[in-house]
Amino acid sequence: MNNESGLKGIILKGIGGFYYIETAEGVFECKARGVFRREGLTPVAGDRVIITPGEEENKGVIDLIEERKNVLIRPPVANLDRLIITSSVAEPYPNLFVLDKLIAICETKNIEPVIVFTKSDLGSTDEYCRIYRSAGFMSVAVSNVTGEGCEQVRKCLEGYISAFTGNSGVGKSSLLNMLYPDLKLETAQISRKLGRGRHTTRSVELFKIGNNSYIADTPGFSSLDMQRYEPIRKDDLPYAFREFRKSLGKCRFTSCTHTAEPDCDIRLRLEAGEIEKTRYDSYIKMYEEVKNIPDWK
Repeated sequence: MNNESGLKGIILKGIGGFYYIETAEGVFECKARGVFRREGLTPVAGDRVIITPGEEENKGVIDLIEERKNVLIRPPVANLDRLIITSSVAEPYPNLFVLDKLIAICETKNIEPVIVFTKSDLGSTDEYCRIYRSAGFMSVAVSNVTGEGCEQVRKCLEGYISAFTGNSGVGKSSLLNMLYPDLKLETAQISRKLGRGRHTTRSVELFKIGNNSYIADTPGFSSLDMQRYEPIRKDDLPYAFREFRKSLGKCRFTSCTHTAEPDCDIRLRLEAGEIEKTRYDSYIKMYEEVKNIPDWK
C-alpha cells in the first residue's frame, strides 16, 4: 500500500478498537485495518503509525505500523525509551532483587533504566546510588519534601517516551505530581474511568509532557506484571547485567554459567570488587529461577 499521502503519528491510547493518534494536524480517532488482525499484530500505545484521514473530521484508518524499537506484553506499550524505576530508601525499604529484575528486563528490551531512590529526606541514598552508578546506570536521589533531585529526573524525561514503575508507597505519584502538576487531575480521572485495581487488563495512555516527550500510563507500571510477562532465558541472563558484558567470552569454559566454575572472569572481577555483590547475588537468584526452564517453553 502506498502511504506517501498518509499522516504520520503516534498512538496515545486505544479503547474498544478505537485508537487515538497524535499527528501534526491534531488527534485522530482511528480504526485499524483488518490486515493487522490477520497478521496477529495489535496496535498499542507508543506505536508510530501512518494513517489515512477519513471523510469525517478527525477520523481515519491506520494503514501502517512502523517497525518497533521494543514492545511490552503487559502493560501493552511500544517504543518505550526509558523506564524510571522508583524505590524508596525507607517506608518501605528497597528490595534490590526486584529492582535488579526490572533493570534486567529493560536491558533485554532496549529500554534505558533510570534508578530513582525516593524519600532521601528519611535516609541516606548514597550507598544505593553508588551501587547502580558503578554498574553503569543513571541513579538519582529524590525527596518529594525538599524537591531534591526532581529537576534531574525532569531532564532525563525530555525527548523520550518514559514510564514509571515501583512498589506502592515509594512515592511515584507524588514525584510525578511535583514534576507535572497538571497530571494530578488526569491521574485521578483515569483511575476512576478504568477502575484500576479491579480488572486484570491494563490500558496504557501516553501523556505529552513536552516536545516529543511522553509519560506512559501515569502513575506507573506494575512491577509484578513486568516480571511475569517478560521472562529472561538463562542464556540471555548474563547479557542483562551491563557490568558483566566485558567479561563474556573470557571465562575458561565457553559454557560458563558464572555461578561456580573456576576461572570465571565475572567471579574474579567480583572478588576484585569490580562488580557489586548485591548485583551478583541478584544474578544468582535469577539464574536459579530460570535454569531448569526449557528453551521451548
